[in-house]
Amino acid sequence: MSRENLNCILVIGGGQAGAQALISLRQNGYEGALHLIAEEPFLPYQRPPLSKAYLKGEMAKERLAFKPQDWYESHNITLHLGVRADKIDRENHILHLQDGTELTYDALIIATGARPRPLKLEGADLKGVQDLRGLDDIDQLRPALKRGTRLVIIGAGYIGLEAAAAARSLGAEVTVLEMAERVLARVTSPVISTFFTQLHERQGVSIRTKVRTDCLMGKAGHVSGVKLSTGEELPADIVLVGIGVLPNQELAEAAGILCETGICVDEAGRTSDPDIFAAGDCTSRPLIHYDRRGRLESVHNAIEQGKCVAAALMEKPGPKLDVPWFWSDQYHIKLQIAGLSQGYENFIVRGDPTSERFAVFYFKAGKLLGVDAINAPPEFLVTKKLIISGSALAPEELQDTSLSMKEIAAKYAA
Repeated sequence: MSRENLNCILVIGGGQAGAQALISLRQNGYEGALHLIAEEPFLPYQRPPLSKAYLKGEMAKERLAFKPQDWYESHNITLHLGVRADKIDRENHILHLQDGTELTYDALIIATGARPRPLKLEGADLKGVQDLRGLDDIDQLRPALKRGTRLVIIGAGYIGLEAAAAARSLGAEVTVLEMAERVLARVTSPVISTFFTQLHERQGVSIRTKVRTDCLMGKAGHVSGVKLSTGEELPADIVLVGIGVLPNQELAEAAGILCETGICVDEAGRTSDPDIFAAGDCTSRPLIHYDRRGRLESVHNAIEQGKCVAAALMEKPGPKLDVPWFWSDQYHIKLQIAGLSQGYENFIVRGDPTSERFAVFYFKAGKLLGVDAINAPPEFLVTKKLIISGSALAPEELQDTSLSMKEIAAKYAA
């Protein structure tokens, strides 16, 4: 497929990746027909603020949108909002929508994101039990969060902890339940886990680890509590489920496109079908700095892949691939993460972990994998450069706070 043969491109998904693909296609000079298909009835919008500023009422709904309505009109983008893409007919290049619409494409971009992993317990279908993924979820949750509301959060990942922080700021009584022995156990070190546990406990959140939920209890169809496997019952007005997400790859799978844990793509976002691309949380992509494949749930990934797909379709060079990065805002603390620390063999701490400014660096076989930086932007930024350079460095130098991160970067990240 050449650029000259691109008369119609369809983008499925109204999140960061889909929006970026639209924006980048027009910026790169694509002038053909461009359609956006989104299951939610909203203009493409940001999701990170949902569990932070928007939940706390500090951000207006209209500010969530990437672009206003008139931008899509002025850029000749046809919107199909509130409708699901049902089937891809690869042979005839037709996308079938749930409402019966059939759209013919020259190229198709799948940016369907991910969905919350369901809680498979008795009582999970009670009113007052909800996920924290979309705008409707927050609009339903926010009015119920007020002083004295008893909120139980199942899952102590970043989303759960961010929601706990926001709910406490609104006066809710918050309990967080986690099966693992510590919060954030799958994604970080015991040092960071301890820091956030103590942070939340100082704010009045009850953190319960190594607990299993037996069922959810209800009265008149509404959740009233959580029963633990020990028999203990916790009263609850709202139960928030945050136990991870699953990639929305079913549409691609049904069309015979190669999928593993996510839709398999190359560095440009190409799938196993040369006319179909994918971007964002739904993809399994090459992680070039780690010599493996994986799925990334991040703004960085969505933006980067959206740009890569647009560049490939327009036969232009793609952006330089960055080290994966993430962030989390909880109370007055900003955690910035550079790299992927999973599988680390050892870590070193720079600064005082009992303070509110320090960093934890992760290593495997002497190679720097990543950093968790607590209110420490230089450690975050320099680590990205160090990973890209691939330089061998002495961990003790990172531990030495008499050396500035600027000095370390000058020595190793050139």
